Amino acid sequence: MFNDLSSLPAYLASRRSGKPRDMIAPGPDSAQLDAILQLAMRTPDHGKLFPWRFVKITDRPAFGALLEQAFVSANPDSRPAQIEAVVAPAFMAPTLVALLYAPQASAKIPAWEQQLSVGAVGMNLLHAAHAHGFVASWITGWASYDPVVRTALCDGEEQISGFFYIGSPGQPLEERPRPDAADIIRSWP
Repeated sequence: MFNDLSSLPAYLASRRSGKPRDMIAPGPDSAQLDAILQLAMRTPDHGKLFPWRFVKITDRPAFGALLEQAFVSANPDSRPAQIEAVVAPAFMAPTLVALLYAPQASAKIPAWEQQLSVGAVGMNLLHAAHAHGFVASWITGWASYDPVVRTALCDGEEQISGFFYIGSPGQPLEERPRPDAADIIRSWP
């Protein structure tokens, strides 16, 4: 069983993201989403800088139009099938949230530590969604790095860390290959 909520160790051993294209309703309601985001914010944050922001994407047709505008701007010779493919993610899963990296000026806390904090918020967001009984997925892709999309969603120096799709699984979750611990873990000295 994936995302086994019977105990915290069982959950962590079985945690699995879902594919956004396979997610169906229901997704979290407004109160559940707010609770999920509040839990996501309970993360290591050296200096209490809060170098992250969330954008709830509620107008999916407008977001689809933004993706189309951004893609066509960068690819003026794009074909209709390509445009359809890049707009499709705007309509996947019942709930869509963008996580932003919002770097804060600090003489003591380097950007690298702030970026690590954003990554921890992203992982907590996945855990919080799963703990609420939903399935979630963190996707980056071209839109995370596109200047038109960034301008629309971000303020100042903010950057898009990814898009979080949240819903109910419409298909059974599948395991993916995991690394062999012996190849990843070493001792020192």
